[in-house]
Amino acid sequence: MRTELVSEPGDPDRPNEDFASVGLPASGQGGSLVVLDGVTPPRGDYGCLHPVSWFSARLGGALTELSVSQGDLPLPEVLSQAIRRVADTHAATCDLSHPRTPQATVVLARWSTSEVEYLVLSDSALLVESPAGEVTALLDDRLSRLPRAALATDAVADTTARNKEGGFFTAAADPSVASRAVTGTLPRSSVRALAALTDGATRWVERFHAGDWAELFALVRKEGSPSLVERVRALERADAREPSRPRRGKTHDDATVVFAEL
Repeated sequence: MRTELVSEPGDPDRPNEDFASVGLPASGQGGSLVVLDGVTPPRGDYGCLHPVSWFSARLGGALTELSVSQGDLPLPEVLSQAIRRVADTHAATCDLSHPRTPQATVVLARWSTSEVEYLVLSDSALLVESPAGEVTALLDDRLSRLPRAALATDAVADTTARNKEGGFFTAAADPSVASRAVTGTLPRSSVRALAALTDGATRWVERFHAGDWAELFALVRKEGSPSLVERVRALERADAREPSRPRRGKTHDDATVVFAEL
């Protein structure tokens, strides 16, 4: 069993809104990984006294504990209970009905001696490598399939697409969103390794087209997770030096990678 984790803020002057953890039960017979990408709200009031980094830490901590201690709970129920736990801690002080109440994308995986369970919600990614070296990307692609008009402004996205039927979903304050996640179970024998990444790291494939998912996985396996983040930062800097190119979101985003060789 080998695990590796790297998480780097997009801006050293701002808190990292990602969260990552690996939980390994004392029995040594299994484990779990959690990766969250906190959703940065637009400027202005978003109904909550707490920063997104606080939410990511609370939700990530709950997911880590529940995924390990409650091995009999299906992962959607683990996510549902974790969301409810965090919501209960600030429902009395914050407006959790606000469309930008703190929220995050979720990747959750758990393995035992017989199977590997997974859950993906929104645009972070889980890559699975088989014993033969084949790499499969497990994605929730609803956000990428939306028409540009649905995401034209923050206000339009919040009104028509964010946590809406026909739009995309993130983990915020509603436990029922867990039922919207992409989930499944694989035989343990069919999985050699896992890599979970926030979209600040998947930019290498999805934004800069520097390689495909298999090449990204090979890079992480050979050179390590920090090398992937370093390469993304170099591509971001090069992109920023091209003033003729349209800006595509943040110049630098929080980037997190968890690698687990089972």
